[in-house]
Amino acid sequence: MRASLDGSLVQAQWISNAYMLGLSALILVGGAAGDRFGLARVFSYGIMLFVIASIACALAPTAEILIVARGIQGVGAAFMVPGSLALISRAYPKAERGRAIGIWASAAAVTSALGPIIGGLAMTSGGPETWRWIFGINLPLGAIALYLLWTRVARDQAQSQRGIDVAGGLLATIGLGLFALALTGAEHGQAVDGQALTLGLIAIAACALFLLVEARSAHPMMPLGLFRNSGFSAANGVSFLIYFAFSAILFYLPMTVIGGWGVTEIETAAAFAPLSVFIAALSGAAGRWADKFGPGPLLAGGSLVLSIGYGALALVIPSQNFWGAVMPAMCFQGIGMGLVVAPLSTAIMGAVESEATGIASGINNAVTRMAGLIAVAAMGSVVAITYTAANGPDSFGAMVADPAHAIATNAAFSQVAWIACVLCILSAIASALWVPRRSRSA
Repeated sequence: MRASLDGSLVQAQWISNAYMLGLSALILVGGAAGDRFGLARVFSYGIMLFVIASIACALAPTAEILIVARGIQGVGAAFMVPGSLALISRAYPKAERGRAIGIWASAAAVTSALGPIIGGLAMTSGGPETWRWIFGINLPLGAIALYLLWTRVARDQAQSQRGIDVAGGLLATIGLGLFALALTGAEHGQAVDGQALTLGLIAIAACALFLLVEARSAHPMMPLGLFRNSGFSAANGVSFLIYFAFSAILFYLPMTVIGGWGVTEIETAAAFAPLSVFIAALSGAAGRWADKFGPGPLLAGGSLVLSIGYGALALVIPSQNFWGAVMPAMCFQGIGMGLVVAPLSTAIMGAVESEATGIASGINNAVTRMAGLIAVAAMGSVVAITYTAANGPDSFGAMVADPAHAIATNAAFSQVAWIACVLCILSAIASALWVPRRSRSA
């Protein structure tokens, strides 16, 4: 994308962050809207907006237009993402919900496995404009999804008795949106400038006011009473730690091996194949185990496996041995995520009643998306500072055949991987202490 649109590293980060900005700012609204107006209906509207924005991404003539289109795509996703998990949760009793969520996670993993592999193959064999087809494919996929939704999924009833929390929705959008926008300004070591600080302070004030409104609202979009359940609160905290580490690795590993080592796109895509394969293979069983033993032990064990994988990545990256060192380390990441994805969702959905599944899913998705956004922005500063300290050349982020660039890039990514390792150790401790050992259904 950078080569095709003559974009900078900052614009490359914004192509990712704009999507996360739109998604993070409105995902609480999307979750509450699903409960209020019907999950299937809101889900379908989200798909339609996502597909329209995808077409705009495919046709974008400049990096700036692509960034705007990605933001709109994020808005569509905000109304789409909470609905899928909530629909699954409402369709099954709590005693079977873990298994159903495991199958859902497996299906998502299979499609996720195809995406990077097909995309990497297309980018390796195609020209500089091939990335546009990766967005364009969402048109037929979206049409298929809408057909299945309209013909195979029973329409759930809107809960007209639930009022519309207009004030809460506006404050959530303003607070999360400005917070995400402030974080995206903290890049290349410029962590605190006047504009980012001002936006951050306004965001904090808006979020504080949002909590006050939710505490007093007759129909809150985020009932604070949910957080009285220690399992629900702990699972969201664990989600933040795991997905912060996960997002940081997924964003900066391709930059390291492609831009620093010269590895091809298709080889880089292969590094993420173990992730999808193990999630697909383990999620069904992990969901059943979560029903039987509770999600806590699985989350603790999976987090420890993730920490091993990230620590291994930090150690082997300087060797620049992609197939013999990076790929085995990524297998640990795949096994770890395979053990935690379904139990995390089971812990969240098992802590609430069926009529609040949309809100609970929206909250958890907001947590994981904000974790990803914060990871990309905050680790951008870590990468830049470490790169400079390692005597990297001025062409930071550029794809250059310079040994000093590769050495500095390796040092920067190793720092990111060590941080991810520590966060997953904290996640394992939190899971063991506060996430239930046995599910409610058990």
